Amino acid sequence: MQYEASGSNGTGNGTFLRNGDPHVHEVVKAAHEELRQLMRQRAEIMKRIGTLKQTISGLANLFGDDILGEDLLELVDRKTGGRQPGFTKACRMVLMESGRPLAVREVCEQIQKRLPAVLLRHKDPLASVTTVLNRLVEYGEATSIVRENGRRAWQWAADPTFTEQPNHVSQI
Repeated sequence: MQYEASGSNGTGNGTFLRNGDPHVHEVVKAAHEELRQLMRQRAEIMKRIGTLKQTISGLANLFGDDILGEDLLELVDRKTGGRQPGFTKACRMVLMESGRPLAVREVCEQIQKRLPAVLLRHKDPLASVTTVLNRLVEYGEATSIVRENGRRAWQWAADPTFTEQPNHVSQI
């Protein structure tokens, strides 16, 4: 199979690239490796951000939100301005402050207690929360575990060098 390399005006310059061209494969391989490396770095950064947010939220719980500036309140999803926080922010906040893995139903219950208006916009809150929790896992912000009963639970991803979190939860 051949591909014609064309300029920006759509006209070919007479050069043909073959699917088996080793130079093309080298470029694709290098791009693939760089992408994998960046994805690993992103996961590490998201865990570190999670640890810092959890630490800051814990300090605010102990000493009050007054110790945090407006910008920091917003960064750790604690700002209580006139606008309701978004659904994803609500899920993040619940996981971050839980300190333990939570089932989807538990996350919904916590959101219902804290921000009931957020759930009103969703036809099937359990499905919506499940979707958000799975996305947070993809982003590296949360981890998913399987409990002894076979059901999944999610917890905020924290850098293991800064917190003692078990990899497997036997009974929750």
